[in-house]
Amino acid sequence: MDRLEKIKRHAALFDDMASHVGVDLQEAAIKGALSCDEISDAVIRCSGCLQPARCALRMKSAEAQDDGAPIYCRNAELLKRLEAQV
Repeated sequence: MDRLEKIKRHAALFDDMASHVGVDLQEAAIKGALSCDEISDAVIRCSGCLQPARCALRMKSAEAQDDGAPIYCRNAELLKRLEAQV
C-alpha cells in the first residue's frame, strides 16, 4: 500500500472511530472544538497504528458499539475530550 492510500485508509478509520464513539468530526470542527491541525495530527497518529484491521473489525462488532475507543487507539484521549465537548 502506498503512502497516500495508507493516509486515506487511516483518515477513514479515524472518522469511523469518531462516529463509533458518537463524535461528529465536522460538527466538532465547526464548533471550534477541533482544529484542522488536530485532525491532521490524529490521522498521522492513526497511521502509526499496528492494528488497523483489528480496529475496523471492532467497529463492525455489535459487542463493541458502546465501549468507546479501544485502549490501543492512539486517539482515545482526543476522542474522549471531543465526546465531552460536543
